[in-house]
Amino acid sequence: MNDLVSILDGNTFLVTDQRGDVEPSFDFPTGLFSFDTRFLSTWLLTLDGERLHPLSIDDARSYRTRFFLAPGEPTHYLDAKVSVIRSRAIGGSFNEELTVLNHSGEQVEFRLRLDIGADFADLFEVKSPRQKKGRATAMVNGDELRLIYRREAFHRETVITTSEPADIDVAGMTFHVRVDRHGEWTTRLHVATVVYGARGEDIRASLRYGGSRDMAAIEAEQSELIERAPKLGCDCEPLATAYRQSLDDLAALRYESIALGVRLLAAGLPWFMTLFGRDSMFTSLQVLPFLPELVPPTLQILAGLQGHRVDDFRDEEPGKILHELRYGESAGFEEQPHSPYYGSADATPLFVILLDEYERWTGDSQLVLLLESAARAALGWIDTYGDLLGTGYIWFQTRNPQTGLQNQCWKDSPDSISFSDGRLPGFPRATCELQGYAYDAKMRGARLARKFWNDPEYADRLEREAAQLKERFNRDFWIPEKEYFALALDGDGRQVDALSSNIGHLLWSGIVDETRAGRIVDHLLGPRLFSGWGVRTLADDQGRYNPIGYHVGTVWPFDNSIIAWGLHRYGYREEAGRICDAMLAASRYFNGRLPEAFAGYERSLTDFPVRYPTASSPQAWSTGTPLLLLRVMLGLEPQGEHLVIDPAVPEGMGRIELLDIPGRWGTVDALGRSRTPLDGRRP
Repeated sequence: MNDLVSILDGNTFLVTDQRGDVEPSFDFPTGLFSFDTRFLSTWLLTLDGERLHPLSIDDARSYRTRFFLAPGEPTHYLDAKVSVIRSRAIGGSFNEELTVLNHSGEQVEFRLRLDIGADFADLFEVKSPRQKKGRATAMVNGDELRLIYRREAFHRETVITTSEPADIDVAGMTFHVRVDRHGEWTTRLHVATVVYGARGEDIRASLRYGGSRDMAAIEAEQSELIERAPKLGCDCEPLATAYRQSLDDLAALRYESIALGVRLLAAGLPWFMTLFGRDSMFTSLQVLPFLPELVPPTLQILAGLQGHRVDDFRDEEPGKILHELRYGESAGFEEQPHSPYYGSADATPLFVILLDEYERWTGDSQLVLLLESAARAALGWIDTYGDLLGTGYIWFQTRNPQTGLQNQCWKDSPDSISFSDGRLPGFPRATCELQGYAYDAKMRGARLARKFWNDPEYADRLEREAAQLKERFNRDFWIPEKEYFALALDGDGRQVDALSSNIGHLLWSGIVDETRAGRIVDHLLGPRLFSGWGVRTLADDQGRYNPIGYHVGTVWPFDNSIIAWGLHRYGYREEAGRICDAMLAASRYFNGRLPEAFAGYERSLTDFPVRYPTASSPQAWSTGTPLLLLRVMLGLEPQGEHLVIDPAVPEGMGRIELLDIPGRWGTVDALGRSRTPLDGRRP
């Protein structure tokens, strides 16, 4: 991703090289994608048969980019006589304006060629190439090039038109350009992505945001969302930059569901541009104090798609909340179980947690009443299908060993759950944070039952079960000789004893006994887990530790934001501030946009956080991280009809002022200040 340029509007996105070109690739999802299908796999510009070289790129906005290009290798002694500007924007479809500028004193002629192709690859096929089963064709129809893919009822098309005359063939367009001295020539290209339904219609045409939109419409909609967010004033430049970037990215990541017609947050570019249960709910928890109106659509959609049967292929069970929703060919033909797929064990308790947190913040009791049956079903799943072994814990083991996810916790890569010496446990597995989520869900479900569902007996039962779970968990997961909680239990009840960041989620959930919280904090902020840039996913002395391993040593901003929230919950506010400060320091090196993950190298070893090579960016729950860190530093906590503001701003960060924080109290302002000034940098 570091050498690529992307623009996006919801889950339509374009990824190119620094010239603006796309070449066929099955190593990484370059090209134009929409709803999990690649509509352009080739988009390559040449001038008189020569590739162009980038001079500069203007990519300040999420939905538009300009490339400034020149032919030939750059040299100090020969000035280019011609340059090319590619100005492009995305909004359901894709528009590109090509401008050729003649810098010489005489008229010149050029042959401008744009090679165009579409392989219509499913996003999953980019990861794992396979032989296409449908038929792709290309045809020239007057002044347009039409690329077509059909497989039974699955029908996708890419339609390219140009404003200037061109020789159009099935592989692209050729322009014969004549430019006067010191003049310019321009053509405007339009690329329409068509997703056909069963009746032969573009199924996005009726969506308010799903079809083609111009830049003015996109900018107006995004600006309106950003204007609704609280206004931040602060002395800390990295915080100000990260806050604004987060709002911009949240606005850009929203997309309109084809089937459901509501605005949802896509999880991350490029692999996760769709609804993910876990990611969407964590992001909702992060953004709740700032843009609470983004939360109800997520809760309602997840409730509407809640599992209602046992389906081994999809890992579906009654009451279970989905993991992932896909729209591509492989999901449509059930080559992948993602329409929807239910392979996560944490999304279901998180649903109850988010519903309760949303009501506590907004006072929206109507949504709590509307989703009562869904919340009850989720709580029921915890004690039935979630407890595979009948031990009172949430376990996971896929019902679909061919294509289902092995690890169904947030660290879902195959090697993420291991013993301290690196061995992998068998299945089923019960990771520690799942039990914390279950505890929190029961406590919050009890509050909802007592206050809104008029069921005090159910509330009492949930509270008893939560208390029993807490006692049992602190007995079975605690490793006395190591003084931390096991990462998991295996199917035989053995403690999977790796030291991991998962123990920080336990503080957030409240399941940790107060007498043990201090040792957990010592581990989280100790040198084995804390790199100086953040808490690693796995301690650096564990068997599978790898500082650039996806879940076995990298630093995840989202993970750190939840850990900071947990530290704050247990009163370790200075330690929470250390994580906040480290995350914001790291954000400077990513221009305010925290990526999905970065390397776990020790801060003393590197003067900057090292990028994880294939990290998604922007990614929703990394985008939400600066917002949750702000909540932690300002000590924002709803209590009844009021918002408690109890700031603990890290040393040297100066003043933080957040105005017009929305909630059941209307809007309020929060002000915090660190104990020491910003070393003379305060205004």
